[in-house]
Amino acid sequence: MNVMREGSGHDGSGWEELSPYVGRWRLPGWDCTAGLVVGEDAALMIDAGSGVREGAWLRTRARRLLGGGRVTHLALTHPHFDHVFGAAAFAGVEVFGAAGATGVPPVERSRDWGKVLAEGREELLADAVRNGADPEESAEAADLLIRPRHLVCGEWTLDLGGGRQVLLANVGPGHTGHDLAVLVAGTAGSREIVFCGDLVEESGEPQAGPDAVPSHWPAALDRLLALGGEDALYVPGHGAVVDATFVRAQREALARRFATL
Repeated sequence: MNVMREGSGHDGSGWEELSPYVGRWRLPGWDCTAGLVVGEDAALMIDAGSGVREGAWLRTRARRLLGGGRVTHLALTHPHFDHVFGAAAFAGVEVFGAAGATGVPPVERSRDWGKVLAEGREELLADAVRNGADPEESAEAADLLIRPRHLVCGEWTLDLGGGRQVLLANVGPGHTGHDLAVLVAGTAGSREIVFCGDLVEESGEPQAGPDAVPSHWPAALDRLLALGGEDALYVPGHGAVVDATFVRAQREALARRFATL
């Protein structure tokens, strides 16, 4: 597949090129990241937006960037509405998510992805509406929720063709019980790129909801840093791309914030 030039968001797309074959959108509303990694034979979308309409918009923009090609894989970094409600727009793709940790409350309460998305439907819907999402569109997205077909327990390598490989890594729990990071290997002239989900946030303080595991969050960031190294680009779930120094500083801030838990 080839990546067509789209510019840097001047048309309102929010597209940001991170390497010749990797980019992301900063979506309106919650400044949420959606990423795209392109190989010769396949294309991976990272997160799907906050609703079916936004997911369809992402699918259409991806098809344009791919010169008519299609997204073949979807990685969901964690089960929150602003990252998964658009997944129904990607019919027929292979969907990946992190398997829940075992023996760690409250992960035990969240159990697996299927139960999070089925039993937690009302909670996801309420969270969307509470944060300003359209109630009817959110209800539709909640009804159409899809669960990952592939659950990543440790690491999973995807070969997208043309020598471009992507590593999916279960680095949680932390922000949730199901935190998936995506490492895009560097090539000549480009750095490693790590999509962090909401384990890292740049445009605001990281949010710890009822499904967070705060005592494990700093260790999750240690795993992120080990994954990408000092020279990688780290793409947060919300906000601008950061470096290892930022991630390390956020890790220390979280360790202080949650020290008494």
